[in-house]
Amino acid sequence: MTPELLLEITVESLDSALAAERGGADRIELCAELSRGGLTPGVTTMRKLHEELEIPVFAIIRPRAGDFVYSEREFATMKREISMARDLGMEGVVLGVLRADSLVDVERTAELVQWARPLDVTFHRAFDSTPDPLAALEDVISTGATRILTAGGATRVPEGMETLQKLVSAAGSRIVIMPGGGLDAANIAKAVAETQARDFHSGLGSVLPYGSSNLVRFEAEIHAMKGLLKGTRLAG
Repeated sequence: MTPELLLEITVESLDSALAAERGGADRIELCAELSRGGLTPGVTTMRKLHEELEIPVFAIIRPRAGDFVYSEREFATMKREISMARDLGMEGVVLGVLRADSLVDVERTAELVQWARPLDVTFHRAFDSTPDPLAALEDVISTGATRILTAGGATRVPEGMETLQKLVSAAGSRIVIMPGGGLDAANIAKAVAETQARDFHSGLGSVLPYGSSNLVRFEAEIHAMKGLLKGTRLAG
């Protein structure tokens, strides 16, 4: 039996998380301040989502906006935030650490992956800032992370399809490649067909501005995306 294709949705509030769940989302990525790229959410929001949602919630671990090269103090903060997310019942965390030369910081990322256990760890779109996606893929695999969120080195998935297909092929069963960036109901079926990925991610920023209160439209778009995923078969 072919595994069902999975849809992860980014939110920053309980109301939007509940709307995403009603729309058929399989997993939530919880962030604060999505307009700044997403920062570590607060204790209260994490606790509310854990209490109210039935689907898994992953919390982003990002202590500040900007680049992904962190000081010793910021790195220590990330470890504290991971512990907090685990204690509050999150099923996973989303993080990424780079070196000053924009390569994956394998040593520090591996330390965070180990620190987070038994939680799942997604390496986020810091991946798209690396100069060689296929080399970065091997680096992230070596850290023990569970999946990579990426637009294939592009700003949006539609522009990174060729690289995403290569990443999915090269990754095999070693790590999950999760296309994300600019995906909506208008293009997700094409993304499935061209990348052959099984996990997909969207914040729907291309449909609704971050912070929008139009949860009816938000829920409807997620429902449409999930319906398209259910109706799409992978090659082979």
